[in-house]
Amino acid sequence: MTPQQYGVGARFTLSVYDSDYVRIILGALSEADSSGLSVETNDISTFVTGSEHRILEFITDVIAAAARSGAHLSAAILLSRGCPGELQCALPEGVPALGADPIALPDTGVRARAHWSLYPLLDPLVDADAGAGSGAGSGTTRDHMTPIYLAIEQAKSAGVYSGSDHYATRLDGDLAAVLRTAANAWIGVGETVQHVVTHLTVSINSPSPNRD
Repeated sequence: MTPQQYGVGARFTLSVYDSDYVRIILGALSEADSSGLSVETNDISTFVTGSEHRILEFITDVIAAAARSGAHLSAAILLSRGCPGELQCALPEGVPALGADPIALPDTGVRARAHWSLYPLLDPLVDADAGAGSGAGSGTTRDHMTPIYLAIEQAKSAGVYSGSDHYATRLDGDLAAVLRTAANAWIGVGETVQHVVTHLTVSINSPSPNRD
């Protein structure tokens, strides 16, 4: 099954707070390598589908290029995989979760701060050796917070965890480190959960006082 058939994709909106925003945004989109991807930009956002690695490379390149203008910008990023029903994807019940290789992105030299949320869209998760029904079999039933807490611990290990805010985990570091941390958690949960979504709001070059 291809990533497109499985519903692997992203939608992101880049907002640049500068009078020259049109040139900055369109220039960043045109400069990024979109080979191996399907990219559609409309008046609201840009949709990207393809392999997880290529999607993250493209988004990272677009945001980094815009950030190098020096303008304050934000990016709202939604990553989704294993959709149960979409324009290009309608997975039947019982399709196993699809694994993917971890994302490796070189650092960009661009510092980013982000609010990050992870949504495993299946609750509960049941270990493979658990039987049907509550408490049946030798396995255990876990609520959806288990992989979320694990993802937060992984962010701490990666050195980009910067605290918790209402409804989100704060990440701080090189843009590539922030995005690969979120993406690898998204992929990791996707090994056991068919439909998983993660969302980031990324801020770069903000004039607001930093929270260190």
